[in-house]
Amino acid sequence: MFLILFINRAGRQKRLKSKIKQKNPNIFSKLLMKLTLDNAIAPIFVLIWSTGFVIARLAMPYVEPATFLFWRFAGVLAAMAALSLVWRITWPSWSQIKHIAVAGILLQFGYLLGVWFAVRLGMTAGLVAIIVGLQPIVTAWFAAWISEKVSPRQWIGLGFGFAGVALVVVEKIGFTHIPLASYALAFGGLLSITFGTLYQKKFCPVFDLRAGSSIQFGVSAALCFICMYLFESGEMVWNPSVIGALLWAIFPLSIGSISLLFMMIRKGAATKVTSFLYLVPPTTAAMAWLLFDEPFTLLMAVGLCLTMTGVVLVNARQANTVATIAE
Repeated sequence: MFLILFINRAGRQKRLKSKIKQKNPNIFSKLLMKLTLDNAIAPIFVLIWSTGFVIARLAMPYVEPATFLFWRFAGVLAAMAALSLVWRITWPSWSQIKHIAVAGILLQFGYLLGVWFAVRLGMTAGLVAIIVGLQPIVTAWFAAWISEKVSPRQWIGLGFGFAGVALVVVEKIGFTHIPLASYALAFGGLLSITFGTLYQKKFCPVFDLRAGSSIQFGVSAALCFICMYLFESGEMVWNPSVIGALLWAIFPLSIGSISLLFMMIRKGAATKVTSFLYLVPPTTAAMAWLLFDEPFTLLMAVGLCLTMTGVVLVNARQANTVATIAE
């Protein structure tokens, strides 16, 4: 009896969907495409963002941090200039440009330079990953700044996420012979990307992504050039590893992942957006296992499961709307 009722109900739902599709084929197609895009953005962002540590491993022996980041940001600016010839860019007002620039200094320059210099001074990639992995918890602490409310369920999810990140990187952490300056730089990078996320959500959540990227990478390139001129030699060994790392850093990692991050920041709560960063260390560990034959143990697998559970708890029952490239 229950099976018959279920089949009849399923049949009515199927006929109803068919009528909707027949009456409004364009609306149905747009809705289906939007739902597919909603579900795809976060996983794609995590996969691309996770390659940052792989890029650092490939390029670090041949170039200093500010030098590499300068060429990376300059390459992004050149790509955005080329795109502006094809697509019309809507530039924001001067007051909004200043807010976008401040957010870019925090999200791009401060975060990346802090992480790269921490590794340069001797901090292990695993330790950097767990320090940066604290960002969702730090963001939740400061979420009241942008009038967000963190529910008990979300706090539990954040705890699961942190525990998962800790398990994934615990076997790779080496605390000896790491200078205090390296810790200061890593935590500085953590605070920089945290406050950058909150600042952008509060003061400039909506802008043309192409214009915003040009502003933020332009300011960051100028600051990296100053650091390169004052503190580094500016030399770069141009070999296949560095060239490949630079091209990947310019296009998928900078233009691709940053655009996806901006989309999520613009339409999602800051706590929800940053919770996806919990998936980065486990994903990075899996990439290192595939590319560099680094061990992927049972403990790491358990950590990955805990991390994914935490993300589900943080994001449950929340609306997720994806912004267009220009509004």
